Amino acid sequence: MTKAEKVKDILKILEKHFPDPDIPLDHKDAYTLLIAVLLSAQCTDERVNKTTPTLFRMADNPFDMAKIPVDEIREIIKPCGLSPAKSKAISQLSQILIEKHNGEVPSTFEELEELPGVGHKTASVVMTQIFGMPAFPVDTHIHRLAYRWGLSSGKSVEQTEKDLKRLIPQEKWDKAHLQIIYFGRKYCPARGHIWTTCPICSKYMRKELRD
Repeated sequence: MTKAEKVKDILKILEKHFPDPDIPLDHKDAYTLLIAVLLSAQCTDERVNKTTPTLFRMADNPFDMAKIPVDEIREIIKPCGLSPAKSKAISQLSQILIEKHNGEVPSTFEELEELPGVGHKTASVVMTQIFGMPAFPVDTHIHRLAYRWGLSSGKSVEQTEKDLKRLIPQEKWDKAHLQIIYFGRKYCPARGHIWTTCPICSKYMRKELRD
């Protein structure tokens, strides 16, 4: 079987199990998604979704957020972890959006990645989910699965992103990255994984990982 045939089969399995994946982070616009993705670093989407309602009731736009003291933001987002750094980033990026972008979330990778606390993965989520631009956000979970399934060398998240973009048709990037996230949670977790019962690992898991 060629690599292209393997990828086509994996995409077919993902489509079978998760034909209509939703964005896992609750949001209503570009700004609230940007903040939610920032909070999701080293935190579960479930925890973020339990935390953001309180935060967004106080401020769901950069103008209101910039008025809230950083210490107050930090107390609200403590459950998400890394609250000192995240609260400063939220406050600072909100001020920058007001000063440089008229309160709007910019629609380019370069401008997004200039914002405090916004890395390439966060920018990729916003670019594809809000602005419909081709992007394949790769977090540590997708990185792990791509290596486990033999789709990437697994040396770095950056390399995994390049490999997946090369292997998966561009028009499927947006959907495929969400499908992999949901599939990993249900069938291919980091802990308690049983490769023989996973629809993809039972066919394609790297041999050295089966023992």
